[in-house]
Amino acid sequence: MAELSCTGITSLDGYVNDASGGFDWSAPDAEVHAFINDLEREIGTYLFGRRMYEVMRVWEELGDDPSTSPIERDYAAIWRGADKIVYSTTLAEVSTPRTRLERTFDVDAVRRMKSEASRDLSIAGPTLAAEAIRAGLVDEIGLFVTPVIVGGGTRLLPDGVRLDLELVDERRFASGVVFLRYRTR
Repeated sequence: MAELSCTGITSLDGYVNDASGGFDWSAPDAEVHAFINDLEREIGTYLFGRRMYEVMRVWEELGDDPSTSPIERDYAAIWRGADKIVYSTTLAEVSTPRTRLERTFDVDAVRRMKSEASRDLSIAGPTLAAEAIRAGLVDEIGLFVTPVIVGGGTRLLPDGVRLDLELVDERRFASGVVFLRYRTR
């Protein structure tokens, strides 16, 4: 059975963007980006909320841009090589290959995907991830904690959920970013 992970870059106070929606502070440096690439190689399917998909679809073009760094081109190849499912009630259509649009997040359908998939799945976008966490679908949570406090914005993890976790991996980077990987119990 494949596993479903939820991994995100977050401020020290738990936000993926600040109160005005900015997230420039979260751009990974080369060391962190290379580590992310290695984590993402195992992903066969990405589950995205609309806003996260709109941010991530740039990777479709960056792989062909000669000014893009080798680490970024590597990530673009990883992203292009995976299937993508976008959950949105407002998006008219998807604009990237290997991508399908779903109007609702169906917990049973995701359970089936996990049981039938030969490669792991990843869920991204705090609103969508919150649904999967509340439904008990997430097997691992990974946090790239960035050394910044933004004071408000969109939280990576949902309020009102109690989940016991086991720390299974950690790594500190020269930039001050700390990676923490937890398994759900």
